[in-house]
Amino acid sequence: MKSSDMVGIVSTGLYLPRPRMTAASIAGLSGIPVDVVREKMGIKQKPVPGPEDHTCQMGIWAARQALARAGFDPSLIDVVIYTGEEYKEYPLWTAGIKLQHEIGAHRAWSFDVQLRCGTNIMALKLAKSLMLADSGINTVLLAGGYRNCDLVDYTNPRSRFLYNLAAGGAAILLRKNHRFNEVLETSVITDGSFSEDVMVVAGGTRVPMSHAALAARLNYLDVPDPAGMKERLEKLSLRNFVEVVRSAVEKSNYRIEDISYLAILHMKRSAHRQVLEELGLSENQAIYLDDYGHIGQMDQVLSLNLALDRGLIKDGDLVVMVSAGIGYAWDACAIRWGG
Repeated sequence: MKSSDMVGIVSTGLYLPRPRMTAASIAGLSGIPVDVVREKMGIKQKPVPGPEDHTCQMGIWAARQALARAGFDPSLIDVVIYTGEEYKEYPLWTAGIKLQHEIGAHRAWSFDVQLRCGTNIMALKLAKSLMLADSGINTVLLAGGYRNCDLVDYTNPRSRFLYNLAAGGAAILLRKNHRFNEVLETSVITDGSFSEDVMVVAGGTRVPMSHAALAARLNYLDVPDPAGMKERLEKLSLRNFVEVVRSAVEKSNYRIEDISYLAILHMKRSAHRQVLEELGLSENQAIYLDDYGHIGQMDQVLSLNLALDRGLIKDGDLVVMVSAGIGYAWDACAIRWGG
């Protein structure tokens, strides 16, 4: 591979709010026994937003950390891609342009992308493609925030698989010809048969927001048919997790056996173990995020940072980021870590 075909991760940034919601709090609100929350759902605690922890703002703080870690001049950034959630400071608002301005990336242009909890991984593919296709794009920043925990109704048992939703922000700084932490290949699967299985019912064109909608709590995330979704999803999800990982690794000219570390999203404990088992990985080749819950598309950056801090990743290791997002989408990206 020519150096001009390489895109590497220069640095990452992470922001986690200080407030925490504990397993006991979730149990008290939902009526679920606390040991089930801790052990089966795998939530000891999770970060939740404080008064100033708005969605785009958390992405701004994470982006500033990524730039500071690298000692990087924001005026050198060519494109800013906002990878945070659509639930943010204002509706009908391009958050990436705000983020670009706040970090001083005044020469860049910006846009927002969305694939729910698969957004950062999809955006890695998009950013790499942009850089390789356009000789004028050499540096891309991915950044955004997540606080969909605000949309969880703990009194609604239909949405209990969403009780792990938390809050935070993450950023990834990418540069063409950067010969470290090379972004290899990415694989994405989407299945639209699940597209209306999880949603906030009110607030769109089908069900406008109204006093009646608020009284019926239609402004929270809901799962209209949880049993039906679970039955259909269980037949596909594990297979698709394995498929996107296998595809990303093989397209990168590696084998599954070469994976050193899997940066995987938070899910219930049994599902986490099942994915590792299917991939032939041990539990020390991933970190279970039971002290953090599920921060949407930020989980992979969090997992990567934790693994680096704990010495679980060394130069030359094959790292794979993998996620799944409601809709439903599964995606994975292979990274050759180090120089």
